[in-house]
Amino acid sequence: LRLALDVDRGRAARLGVSMQAIDDALYSAFGQRQISTIYGQSNQYRVVLEIDPALAGDPEVIGQLRVSGSSTVNGATTAAQIPLAELATITRVPGPLTVTRQDQFPAVTLSFNLAPGVSLGEAVGAIARAEQRLGMPDTMVGSYGGDAAEFMRSLAGQGWLILAAIIVIYIVLGVLYESVIHPITILSTLPSAGIGALLALRLFGLDLNVVGLIGIVLLMGIVKKNAIMMIDFAIEAQREHGMTPREAITEASILRFRPIMMTTMAALLGAVPLVIGHGAGSELRLPLGISVIGGLLLSQVITLYTTPVIYLAMEALRARVTALTHRPRTQPAE
Repeated sequence: LRLALDVDRGRAARLGVSMQAIDDALYSAFGQRQISTIYGQSNQYRVVLEIDPALAGDPEVIGQLRVSGSSTVNGATTAAQIPLAELATITRVPGPLTVTRQDQFPAVTLSFNLAPGVSLGEAVGAIARAEQRLGMPDTMVGSYGGDAAEFMRSLAGQGWLILAAIIVIYIVLGVLYESVIHPITILSTLPSAGIGALLALRLFGLDLNVVGLIGIVLLMGIVKKNAIMMIDFAIEAQREHGMTPREAITEASILRFRPIMMTTMAALLGAVPLVIGHGAGSELRLPLGISVIGGLLLSQVITLYTTPVIYLAMEALRARVTALTHRPRTQPAE
């Protein structure tokens, strides 16, 4: 049991008593208010104000505490000491046996398990919607712990991680081919790989966790080699043999088809043991294998057709930009 004080704020205001005065009176009686320090020759002693310990255990004492206020008699206002029982209703209510705290604030831990077929992301979204419906005050803050906290931290860094990987790949390809446009042609193969990995995870009922994200980043290095094989051959054919862009990319698509298929099948079959393997840690390897296989299958079907088209479009754009930047200046008539 604990005592609860329901202060009549209207009556307290009429008697000139503020909530701060009531809080100060309670803290002076039952808290650890230091009011002075006694200095000795070798030690110092802190003077703590408190109620008589013989009375501290009596619940009725709280109602007898005096609070500084004012009273009006015959139109004259004078200071008065008002009992707390005149200002508040004191009742006994059940309370918690222990009060847990986090960073010095009272905290309550709510644990939950996932229902069958429900992902952690869906559960986090449902909790966020419940918080909005409750309309919690600004003084109440919620945070996640355990697996949910790791999930939120991984989500916060996923976008920056993928963006950093794409920027690094673009810079390396730009330096390799001495071109600003054709790295975009190679990077155009990445969306199909990411979509394929997400579709495969969705098909098998798996979440996009940290391991699945690692698989998508791994796909960035595996999938773009299809475009690299074709673009590298086409650029060399244009520079060394004087072929047109259409002739170069057509020749590259024909000659590099077998190496592309061989390397893709090697990477795909290498990921099969991750999917069919069982034992300790298999639940971590499964999303990695499924994301790699799904991304390779979809990208292999799409990029064989889209890469030549994008290459020709980028070549046309490069020729148009070159023509605009190297337009000869007209000489003034004499």
